[in-house]
Amino acid sequence: MEVRDLHFAYGRNQVLQGVSFKIREGRITTIMGANGCGKSTLFSLMTKNLYPKKGNIFLKGKNIQNLSLKELARKAAVVWQYNTAAEDITVEELVAFGRTPHKRMMQGESEEDARMIRWALEVTDLETYRNKEVYRLSGGQRQRVWIAMALCQGTGLLFLDEPTTYLDIRYQIEILQLIRKLNREFGMTIVMVLHDMNQTIAYSDTIIGLKDGQVLVEGDPEEVITKESIRELYGIELGVTKVAGGKFVLAV
Repeated sequence: MEVRDLHFAYGRNQVLQGVSFKIREGRITTIMGANGCGKSTLFSLMTKNLYPKKGNIFLKGKNIQNLSLKELARKAAVVWQYNTAAEDITVEELVAFGRTPHKRMMQGESEEDARMIRWALEVTDLETYRNKEVYRLSGGQRQRVWIAMALCQGTGLLFLDEPTTYLDIRYQIEILQLIRKLNREFGMTIVMVLHDMNQTIAYSDTIIGLKDGQVLVEGDPEEVITKESIRELYGIELGVTKVAGGKFVLAV
């Protein structure tokens, strides 16, 4: 995916100002920055939930504005920060909704649909919960269900909007390890928004740091996360050190 000279405003409030970058295939890219920097707006534009004032977003050479939502859903899957489901829906029923972009109206479940549902449940470790109502699951388990539904779309590109929000540290790590597994073992390209800087460093191949609607830093997290870049991005002085050979931000 390539973002070219993207501008966006809410009325007179200019949110994005000439944002340009490329998402490298087969890598985990994390968008980060302080509240109000434009990352949520950028995420919504990249997933065609908003339309740019100026600029374009290309997916495999095609402008996403020229793709229908169904066409885009066959190429990219999205897991949003806030999700709801009917109380009586089971895990397998919800995951199966991920096949919707591949179905014609009134079409039943095909062998490929069944295969993808089984695979999505297996890779997210939800097989034993397939007949359980989603609302009865823990927060971390529910998040895996939404990821499984996205996987069921069968795309090579997965967008995740703050996938660890509201989860305790155990489930945060489980979700991040699942994301890494999807990337490393299945070659999925991942684009996500995260707030925790140390998790961003540990689980990302590339970081895009926004400030005031512009790209301030971009590149390998080990290289671009420094005391200076943190000061520029967040307006706070934090120490940066090495722990077990990796970079670590001292957040206290």
